[in-house]
Amino acid sequence: MERLQKVIANYGYTSRRKAEELIRQGLVKVNGKVVRKLGTKVSLNDIISVDDNIINKDINYEYYLLNKPRGVISSVSDKENRKTVVDLIKTDARIYPVGRLDYNTTGLLILTNDGNFANHLMHPSNEIIKTYVAKLEGCITKEDINTLKKGIVIDNRKVIIKNFKVKVRNLEKKTTLVEVSIVEGRNHIIKKVFEKMNLPVLKLSRVGYGFLTIANLRSGEYRKLQIKEVKKFYSL
Repeated sequence: MERLQKVIANYGYTSRRKAEELIRQGLVKVNGKVVRKLGTKVSLNDIISVDDNIINKDINYEYYLLNKPRGVISSVSDKENRKTVVDLIKTDARIYPVGRLDYNTTGLLILTNDGNFANHLMHPSNEIIKTYVAKLEGCITKEDINTLKKGIVIDNRKVIIKNFKVKVRNLEKKTTLVEVSIVEGRNHIIKKVFEKMNLPVLKLSRVGYGFLTIANLRSGEYRKLQIKEVKKFYSL
């Protein structure tokens, strides 16, 4: 027996959080009856439907690595009809992004219809490192770097920096290009860190996720993850 929202996510219909919203809205049925209670447990023999679409349990999992362009939504759909990351990938599978990148943030994003894999990547206990390149307004100082390495408290929690390097410091234009690695998954966390240091982020791109990079992928391009890459994430 498994919780209903977990089963919906594991079969690739949507993320677990979105599944919980659908249950609350009364859009999920088990054996023809609407279920609104979160945590309801179901078995393999139960027939589950979402918005009157029966979930196919004989699903083939797909895994993609996308170099997300600027001006694209990290979502399955958008109320304002803006382009989403799902629109960029040619597949009939119900894939969705693992986590998100902001509208104007570019770089590495993983999409899949495998709920277990998505949950594994996002679970804080697995501490998968994400690497970003940020262009900052202002010239970072040695004092700033020392402060950063000690850890900065954001919303009552310290952000631990795993790796940090200054790539370019432009004194004339008063900007700094930095590379920073963290295990955090909170929204806007990179921007919040540097804003607290009075170094607003002008541009941001994720260039690494665990052992993956966006090497050889142009903006908007994607590739399928190899099975050995998927297995490697489970072994991290």
